[in-house]
Amino acid sequence: MPASNRQFRSTGGSSAPRPDAIIVGAGVIGLGVAWRLAQSGARVTVFDRSAAGSGASHAAAGMLAICAEAEPGEQDLVALGRLSQSLWPTFAADLEAASGFAVDRRAEGTLVVAMNAGEAARIHHHLTFQKSLALPVEWISAQEARQREPHLTPGIVGAVWSPEDHQVDNRKLAAALKIAASKAGAIIREHQPVRRIVVEHDRAVGVALDDRVAICADVVVLAAGAWSRGIEGLPTDLRPPVRPVKGQMLALQMDPLAPLVTRVLRAHNVYLVPRNDGRLIVGATAEEKGFDATLTAGGVLALLDAAWRLVPSLEELPIADMWVGHRPGSRDDAPILGPGPVEGLVYATGHHRNGILLTPVTADMIARLVLDGVADPRMAAFSLDRFMTARAAE
Repeated sequence: MPASNRQFRSTGGSSAPRPDAIIVGAGVIGLGVAWRLAQSGARVTVFDRSAAGSGASHAAAGMLAICAEAEPGEQDLVALGRLSQSLWPTFAADLEAASGFAVDRRAEGTLVVAMNAGEAARIHHHLTFQKSLALPVEWISAQEARQREPHLTPGIVGAVWSPEDHQVDNRKLAAALKIAASKAGAIIREHQPVRRIVVEHDRAVGVALDDRVAICADVVVLAAGAWSRGIEGLPTDLRPPVRPVKGQMLALQMDPLAPLVTRVLRAHNVYLVPRNDGRLIVGATAEEKGFDATLTAGGVLALLDAAWRLVPSLEELPIADMWVGHRPGSRDDAPILGPGPVEGLVYATGHHRNGILLTPVTADMIARLVLDGVADPRMAAFSLDRFMTARAAE
C-alpha cells in the first residue's frame, strides 16, 4: 500500500493512553520529535550512539535556506522547506521558552554572490526556476550587494538576494532541544547505541542495545541520521538508503562588535555564516568517503581559498576551529519520512543538508503520526516507498 494511503496504527488519540515511543538517534531531528511527543504526554526514550547533538547536528552551519538552494526536480522538497521556514519563528520562540536557552535565530537573509560572468549565468539559470515557484529571490547589482556587505571583493558581478533564507546556531539548537525534551519528560540515553530494531510478526516492538538488552515500545522512530542504514533487524530493502556525505568545515574568529560579515554569504563551493559570538563558519566540502573523519590539507585549503576570494579581508582572521561532519544523504538527497511496511516503525532520516531547516516540520509531522496515527499528506513524497518502487522497476 502506498505510504500516502497507508494508515499508521497508534495507541494515541485524544482519549487513548499516550504511546511508549523509542527514538533511535539524538540529533536535532530525534530530539525535536522527542520534545513534541513528550509535550503531548507520550513516554519517550531516546537512544544515541554518542552524545546528544554530536553528529551532523553539531557539524552543520545552521542555514535555514531553501529559496536560494532550490533546483529543478526539488519542487516537493522546496514546498516542505518553505513550510518549515514558516514554522521557525514560533518554533524557536517556544523552544527558548521551554528550555531557557537561546538558539540565536538570525533573520538578515542570504546573498548568493556571482564572482564572474560564468557564475552569473549559472545563478540566473537557477533564478529562473526559483521565480517559477514564486520564491522571494531577486537579482541585485554588485553595488547593491556591496552596500549590504561592504567587505565583499570589489570584482563581483552581482548577487541573488534571498531575504527569507535565515540561520540559527545549530549547536545551541541541539542543546536547547535536549533541555526541552528532558524537561517535558523524555529520557535521553547517551552513549547507548541501538544494535537492532526488534520486529515480531511484521511489527516493530522495541530495540536491542549493543549489550543485547531489549527495550519494548509501541512505536520506534528511526532518526539515526547517517547511521540509520547500519541498524540491524530490518530486511535489507526496508533499511533506509542513507549514506554519510563527509563535510569538512572550519570557523574563523571575527570581532563580534565589528564583524566582517553580517549575513549568510554563498558563492561557488563555499558559504560563510556569521555567529553572534563573532565566529564565521566556513563550509563545506562534500565528499563520498564514508565515515572518514580526517581533516585534509586540500579540503581546508579549498574552503579558505574560496572564502578569501569572496571576502579578501578575512585573511587576517584567526582560525578558531576545524571539524568534519557526516550528512545523512539518501539516494535523492531528500528526507525519508513517515511509516513503512513494518507496523510500528516510523522513518525520520536522510535529511542531508536540510536537517536544521526541516527540524520544526519533521518534529510536528512525525509526532502527529505517532500520537494520532495520521500521516500528513505532504510527507507522501518522502516515504520509503519511492526507493522500493524504483527497485521493483529495475
